[in-house]
Amino acid sequence: MNEPVRVVVADDHPALRQSVRMALESEGFEVCAEANSASTTVEAALRERPDVCLVDIHMPGSGIAAAAEISSRLPETAVVMLTVSRSDADLFDSLAAGASGYLLKDMDPARLPHALRGVLSGEAALPRALVTRLVDEFRARGRRRRLPLVGERSVELTSREWQILELLRQGLTTAEMADRLFVSKVTVRRHVSAILKKLRVPDRKAALHLLQRRSDN
Repeated sequence: MNEPVRVVVADDHPALRQSVRMALESEGFEVCAEANSASTTVEAALRERPDVCLVDIHMPGSGIAAAAEISSRLPETAVVMLTVSRSDADLFDSLAAGASGYLLKDMDPARLPHALRGVLSGEAALPRALVTRLVDEFRARGRRRRLPLVGERSVELTSREWQILELLRQGLTTAEMADRLFVSKVTVRRHVSAILKKLRVPDRKAALHLLQRRSDN
C-alpha cells in the first residue's frame, strides 16, 4: 500500500487551513502539521520533512521567505504557494525562491489534491492566466540588444526593457504603460528600476536626459 502524501499547510487564517485540510484528507493525503507564520512553517517543515509545503504568500514573516529557506534546506520537499495574489512580482519571486507551484485561493478545493500530485510528478502547478504572463516575461528577457550611450559605454537591454524605454520617451505613466503592455504596474516599475540601474541614473527624468544627450551626439 502506498504511503499517503504528507503535507504541511501554512496560512494565518484557521478557516482556510481547515478547508484545505478537508480537501486533502478526503483524497487520502495526510496533513502532518499546520502553521500560521513563516517561522512556524520552517520549523514544521524541518520537523516533519513533508512531501509538500503549501504556503500562503502574505502570512506573517513572508511566505516567500519561508519558501526560500525550505527549498534550500529541504530540497526533497516541494513548496507550493497558495495565495489570492495575481501579481507578476509575487509569481516571479515565488518561483525564484524555489516554489514548484503557485495556486490561487479561489480555485475549487476539490482540484487541490490533483494539483499537488502533479507537482510531485514533476509538473508545475500554475493557473493558465499566469502561465501566459510567465511565458511572455521570459520570452522578453531572452531577446537582448545593446543601447550605445555617450562615450564608449553601452548597456544591454531585454526586448521588454526596450519597449518600456520607448514608452518612457513618449511620456506615458506607469499605469498607461501597464495597460499598453497588458502587464501589472508592479511589473512596469520593476522593469523601469532595472533600466535605471543599467543606465546608472537615479530616476526617469535623468534617464530621459541621458538619452537626449545620446541622440544629440
